[in-house]
Amino acid sequence: MTDVDLCSRIAVVGAGVVGMTTALALQRQGYGVSVYDPQAPGLGASYGNAGFLATELIEPLSTPATLRLAPRLLIAPHGALALPLRYLPQLAPWLARFIAAARPAQVTKGRQALAALNSAAVAAWRRCLADIGAEEELVPSGYLLVWESARGRAKAKAQMAHLRQWGHEVEWLEAAALREREPGLTEALSHGLYFPGAHQVRDPYALVRRLVEAFVARGGTIHQARVERLAPQGEGVCLHTDQGPVMAGQAVVAAGAWSHRLAAGLGLSIPLETERGYHLTLPERGQALRQPVGSAERRFVMTPMRCGLRVVGFTELGGLALSPVKRRYASLRHHAEALLRDPAGLDDTAEEWMGFRPTLPDSLPVIDTHPDVPAVHFAFGHQHLGLTQAAITAELLAARMAGEAPALDLAPYRVTRFRRGQG
Repeated sequence: MTDVDLCSRIAVVGAGVVGMTTALALQRQGYGVSVYDPQAPGLGASYGNAGFLATELIEPLSTPATLRLAPRLLIAPHGALALPLRYLPQLAPWLARFIAAARPAQVTKGRQALAALNSAAVAAWRRCLADIGAEEELVPSGYLLVWESARGRAKAKAQMAHLRQWGHEVEWLEAAALREREPGLTEALSHGLYFPGAHQVRDPYALVRRLVEAFVARGGTIHQARVERLAPQGEGVCLHTDQGPVMAGQAVVAAGAWSHRLAAGLGLSIPLETERGYHLTLPERGQALRQPVGSAERRFVMTPMRCGLRVVGFTELGGLALSPVKRRYASLRHHAEALLRDPAGLDDTAEEWMGFRPTLPDSLPVIDTHPDVPAVHFAFGHQHLGLTQAAITAELLAARMAGEAPALDLAPYRVTRFRRGQG
């Protein structure tokens, strides 16, 4: 390939679900695309997610209610939140921004921006998968959110009313109706909400592999290389990788929890933090449940998949360097045993995994172009919603890069919003 060919191509940094959907969207715009990642495609956060399109999660992570609840989650033996003490000094500036993001006006703006992305998410995934002949990877599954205690009844009613106002179809289920809807759950449940329009994917890792196959078949290339720095060069950009420099016409940073490091090399300070998420996968229990099930009180999700029953939970703000904490897996086993009618498979044969969710203080992703380097673009920071928002993020960024008007206003997702006076 000549230097001219290289400079006419777009380099996507990151081969997770956001990076691969973006690469495909750019191919549909007629660009030549190469993808760079130090791991094989789909082995980062995309590998271990809950496999559920959580379009109902329209509340930012930082709200007054969340901050009031946080101390209880931190001290509970199997609480869903952890702040490793040795990481707290490094985490403190991000926590200050996170707490500030709970201001009512900020929460309102965040809710509107999350709802805009989530309301477009399923349709965007349908378009993406129809384009590559993989429609069967997206399953209209429905979703159950359950409560064990009757004390949560008022909160559940309020949540149902709130989500209906935002256009979500939600049904109320008492205990008997819950048992009928999901016989795989314990009978010790009080009530729940059912989302009949919810979707899941059959297997998140298999989904990324299907995206990769289509991308390569259309002329795309995958490079297993670490991009250490981006540098503007002429009208293009040079990718400094661990295998040498590479020239590209444009670059998209979709490197998940590592994205802020590349942005920093281009003069942008992005307060991105890593939420370490844990999962168990029970390979022989893929039929244990009929649909994804979330626990409002225990704050974890179980999803039946082609690869088995996946049990996902925990928010551990611990950065990228600390080793996984083994007791988190014990907590997931504890919660799953409490909700499953038959908890077989939760022993040591269950697959244990920990991955990194990239999270910004306001819970919104960055979908934008560098303000001073027009050859560099960004698609990262989707917190718990990377799978949910991947396809719509790809469409929005590809439209912007092609000079078209994106389907949504991208102002809430701008990369400069954390500058002083622009938050």
